[in-house]
Amino acid sequence: MSTPTEALVPIAIPRTIHFDRERWLTGAAVLLVVLLLVVIVALPVGALVGQSFYDRSGNFVALTNFARYFENPALVQSAFNSVALAVISAVLCTSIAYVYAYGLTLSCMPAKGLLRAVALMPLLAPSLLPAISLIYLFGNQGLFKGLLGDLSIYGPLGIVLGSVFWTLPHALLILTTAMATSDGRLYEAAQTLGASRWRIFRTVTLPASRYGLIVAAMVVFVLVITDFGVPKVVGGQTGVLATDIYKQVVGQQNFQMGAVVGLVLLIPAVLSFLVERRVRRKQAAALSARATPYQPEPVKSRDRALLVFCTLTALAIVVMIGMAVFASLASYWPYKLTPSLKNYDFSNMDGGGWGSYGNSLRLALYAAVAGALATFVSAYFVEKPRHFGLLRELLNLLANLPLAVPGLVLGVGYIFFFNSAANPLHGIYGGMSILVVCTVAHFFSVAHLTSLTALRQLDREYELVSESMGVPFWRTLWRVHLPVALPTVLNVAGYFFVNAMTTVSAVVFLYSPQTTLAAIAVLNMDDAGDVAPAAAMASLIMLTAAVGRGLFALAGHGALKRTQAWRQR
Repeated sequence: MSTPTEALVPIAIPRTIHFDRERWLTGAAVLLVVLLLVVIVALPVGALVGQSFYDRSGNFVALTNFARYFENPALVQSAFNSVALAVISAVLCTSIAYVYAYGLTLSCMPAKGLLRAVALMPLLAPSLLPAISLIYLFGNQGLFKGLLGDLSIYGPLGIVLGSVFWTLPHALLILTTAMATSDGRLYEAAQTLGASRWRIFRTVTLPASRYGLIVAAMVVFVLVITDFGVPKVVGGQTGVLATDIYKQVVGQQNFQMGAVVGLVLLIPAVLSFLVERRVRRKQAAALSARATPYQPEPVKSRDRALLVFCTLTALAIVVMIGMAVFASLASYWPYKLTPSLKNYDFSNMDGGGWGSYGNSLRLALYAAVAGALATFVSAYFVEKPRHFGLLRELLNLLANLPLAVPGLVLGVGYIFFFNSAANPLHGIYGGMSILVVCTVAHFFSVAHLTSLTALRQLDREYELVSESMGVPFWRTLWRVHLPVALPTVLNVAGYFFVNAMTTVSAVVFLYSPQTTLAAIAVLNMDDAGDVAPAAAMASLIMLTAAVGRGLFALAGHGALKRTQAWRQR
């Protein structure tokens, strides 16, 4: 007769074997995702760094390329121009966004929903669209060219105006989030003590939102200094690092000097990334669990002033977008403005015709599916497993690395890495696959963090129950985690779709004649002097991005309802 201990032996052994097998399968899966990120992010950036130390013949020249760079006054001037214009744009953009966000969150002005929706519209447009609109507004044949006097839109002024337009929603999202978490207790205490509205702003509102203000400024700075579209269209003779990389790589085929310029561009981006990360940590530490939401009270003079400011800002956004659409429909600018669709006949224009638009649509769909799944898997393996802590930390680090790597730098790195004959993945170079991989890698970090936030909201009790019942982790992932997180996954897919439709910087070096994209077609048409067709393609990109984002949002809303019903059961 067996004892109770002996009776438990047959059960304990299979559970141990099952546990060890599942643990090592989890470790293998985490390692596989780590290797994937190494291949699509770390190695291309490493290849770019390595190429900067070699000449065109492949000889190691140490720092000679860097010495040549700093001996070239034009290239050095471009670096100063980039930093100066990015700083000016960041100050202007965050100032406008701060007042706008204040109106949306800390006032009682009317039409908040409409004003917020209008302010976020530039997210759906490529950065080329505001640059084209500026040409039609203030260019040589612009409607209001006389308003600038002796100033020209082709240069620093155009770069700053175009940059502020397309980066405004990025700063606004950060600042509205920061102000929405304002502690109502501080306002109540200040009002009880009889403080004036100006004093409350200086001592309560501004200190509470300072972290968001710094983060917004850093984000805008990086976006502007790494943007290629605006300076390419309205930069004129003003050299910046983004256009210098393009000229060195595409124009002069000087890949080594392009790598050097890329590294110079990488420095301010990395420094800004480190500052932004540090500030975010401080902001999170400053939030109190006992904080109560602030409910603003009506103040007529303040609310009216904010409504006027926000309305004028929203009107400027509508004018910029509307100008591009209007110009795309004009028969012959500026002599015959009757509506016509001839500018949408892309088959007769440079840039790849309708095939370019079709390629962008395919890229957006592929990137949406691949990016949403890849970032969900990476977030799952960072958050849910209980073993291989160091490997999971490495995975999280690699997943956040693209935040510090500008798209232009990543694109040049892809040339060096994937175009190498020694690379087994060389076959994807020049096809749609490399565009999908580069796009997913470029926008990986934000999507990864979004999925990570969603998974952290799930109770760990799900995993504990599954482990106690001997259910494999992949079954819990498929039946519990993915269905519950599906609304976030669909929203992330919409994020990839929009960015794949509008991006230029990362893919401008990687397309082939067969894979020309719509945003690239805008550049090519603008270079060929077909500005109206370029405006038409940019408007079509924005419309497609809006429709795609809306469809993904609807799907996410439906998934959210099903998830809520499932949780209630």
